[in-house]
Amino acid sequence: MMKISKSISVIAASLAMVALTVSCDRRKAENTSTSGLATIACDATFENILSQEIDVFEYIYPEASIMPYYVDEHAVLDSLMNFGTKMAITTRPLTDKEVEYFKSNNKNVLQSQIAVDAIALIVNPANPTEMLSKKEISQILTGELSDWGKVTPGGEGDIKIVFDHQGSSTVHYMRDSLLNGADFGPNVFAQKTPQAVFDAVAADKKAIGVIGVSWITGDLKGREMTREEMAKAVENNDSTEVTFSEKVKVLKVHRDDEVTAYKPYQYYIYTGEYPLYRQIYMITTGAGGSISRGFYSFVTGFQGQKIMLMTGILPKVIHTQMVNLN
Repeated sequence: MMKISKSISVIAASLAMVALTVSCDRRKAENTSTSGLATIACDATFENILSQEIDVFEYIYPEASIMPYYVDEHAVLDSLMNFGTKMAITTRPLTDKEVEYFKSNNKNVLQSQIAVDAIALIVNPANPTEMLSKKEISQILTGELSDWGKVTPGGEGDIKIVFDHQGSSTVHYMRDSLLNGADFGPNVFAQKTPQAVFDAVAADKKAIGVIGVSWITGDLKGREMTREEMAKAVENNDSTEVTFSEKVKVLKVHRDDEVTAYKPYQYYIYTGEYPLYRQIYMITTGAGGSISRGFYSFVTGFQGQKIMLMTGILPKVIHTQMVNLN
């Protein structure tokens, strides 16, 4: 593991995106809303969500090929602004100034909030902790609270906070929303991927992981489905059951002025009772009738939003569902 730092290098990411764009230009194919080749830059935090969207889209439209590139949030917008890609998934929409920049370059922008993601806190099942307040989370992040025994009766050992990687939007969210930009303590570390956070917590009872909720739902069953199974699952407007993995314990979180704590279930994300959440946006500068526009329409439409629902995050569009109660 490596210590969190504020400096973020996007040089390697930019070079890789250039190479990817060149390789795409060499592959000639008829480009329509359901065929051809397109790239998309995506905040790495949302990799498993986008991968499922792409799998279903390509299964339904066999002539379509979407090539994802998973980078930190700054590199996502850099790739879009430098015309390295025409699609992006990020945690914020373009500013008015950025939209005007594209218009000045004869590019039309479509952007929409596509979902709300919760930031989950996970610990090893052997850890006796069940809930934390926002204040306690802040104190843990700064190192003011560094021993599990001071957090929970029966807890023991130094607290290790694990993020996905040092340039991730999850890091920035926790620093900006809970610490007002202050530095993390010496007990904060970074892995390389969200999956590595999950694995680290599952193996270490002293660790607490900070991770997007889609990485802990359904014991990752959604990513084990075939493309055909996933495509069939999103066809119908039926109910969806979301559960958390049993390999880790998901903590409840409550605001400092409240007693009741909540887990990051979709209902509590919807009501705002679970306090750690942020928006997800999709942006495209692709021309009308292009595959970029076609994929944008898919993700923001019924099937794409159903996939969001199945991953455990809250889709922007919530369709009415039939629920049977015994």
